[in-house]
Amino acid sequence: MRKIFVLLIMIGFCGGAFFAQEAATEAVPAEETVAEVSASENGAASALKYLAAGLAVGLACIAGGMAVARIGAAAMGAMAENAELSGKALPFVGLAEGICLWGFLVALFIILN
Repeated sequence: MRKIFVLLIMIGFCGGAFFAQEAATEAVPAEETVAEVSASENGAASALKYLAAGLAVGLACIAGGMAVARIGAAAMGAMAENAELSGKALPFVGLAEGICLWGFLVALFIILN
């Protein structure tokens, strides 16, 4: 389990670094003047913005997946013993899934600012 977690974090870092590189190369033109030097500094800020957004989504989805796995297993075990608990246990799985949506929302706010 820990190896998968580390692998997913590494994939998230690589994806964020890819988007950061794309943003940095788009912001810097081939011929720079004095006025365009400040634009290249904005390109670095844009690159960090994409990296932060990728980390927000990646880490939130990893945490949400781990929470759904544990809560879902516990809910299935509880429903196997008592079928009446299904209405009480399944909303907790949805709450754990909401962590991913919050990560996406944070990333959206980061990119739009």
